[in-house]
Amino acid sequence: MTQKPRSVLLPVMAAAVFAGLGRMVIQKIKADRALRDTNVAGPIDDKTRAWISEVVRTPRQ
Repeated sequence: MTQKPRSVLLPVMAAAVFAGLGRMVIQKIKADRALRDTNVAGPIDDKTRAWISEVVRTPRQ
């Protein structure tokens, strides 16, 4: 009795889906790291520093 040839389509599709999901996860991790690295406060001038101090110290009503 002859054996049925196995379909190659299912393992190839599974590998493609797994690779696509892995790529999306890697892109998300890289994007999160880049956002965290670039979301840093730069140098602040004296006027802005004084305004921030005033806003922080003023009690809310």
